[in-house]
Amino acid sequence: MKRIVITLTSLLLLHSVLPAQDTLPAFSLRNVGGNRIIIGWTNPFGDSIRQVSVQRSFDSLKNFRTILTLPDPTTPQNGIVDTKAFNDHMFYRIYIMLDGGRYLFSVSKRPVKDTISAVITQPQSSLGDSAMLANPDFAHPGFARPGSTRFTPGMIRNDSIAGPAISNNRPKAELFVASKRVFTFPDGYVKIVLPDKEGKKYRIRFLTMDDKLLFEIKEPKEREFKIDKTSFYRSGWYRFELFEDEELLEKHRFYLPREF
Repeated sequence: MKRIVITLTSLLLLHSVLPAQDTLPAFSLRNVGGNRIIIGWTNPFGDSIRQVSVQRSFDSLKNFRTILTLPDPTTPQNGIVDTKAFNDHMFYRIYIMLDGGRYLFSVSKRPVKDTISAVITQPQSSLGDSAMLANPDFAHPGFARPGSTRFTPGMIRNDSIAGPAISNNRPKAELFVASKRVFTFPDGYVKIVLPDKEGKKYRIRFLTMDDKLLFEIKEPKEREFKIDKTSFYRSGWYRFELFEDEELLEKHRFYLPREF
């Protein structure tokens, strides 16, 4: 019975923030008191979204841990209520995975106090230089032409709930597009998808970001396989070099989150 009451309460709280929800990868984040943090968003990717995980940390850059992975990430408007935070000023971010292994992280931020004076909707005309066009791989039917200030799913804002813009010179967030051949999979493995070409020999080198060789896979028998993330010792960024018949085919990087 208690679980039902908690669920209904959470749904009522979420319903109260739906009008203020931002479009992924931006999201709304409100501290409504009583040790309740409400995270909400609108999904612009439709059925092409494969995973949405909410992560929390004491730090804005590292040590994020997943607190919940949504069972149905394709819901047009969604969100959660976090009642287990250690304090009301922790950092939150959202991990998003799309079709083909592409993924990205939202900008991390702290919750805003849920008062009338604190929640101010930023006018669209102030997006200007603080907005950024996403990679063409994330193109959307509503994508705006360069120079347009109309908000679309192809634009990323640094803040989802903010006051009037103080400066338009804020740094732009980087949108990372993963490789289609070597990428992180939701089950915690690194997935390898090699070209299906007969008679070709492949070799993959895995390196740290400062070019130190970790290990190498020579002439794998399978064209599609997985590598356990424990092979990489710790979470973080790694590089790889993929060779086809000893010619460099691709050189890229991937990220191993601590938790998915």
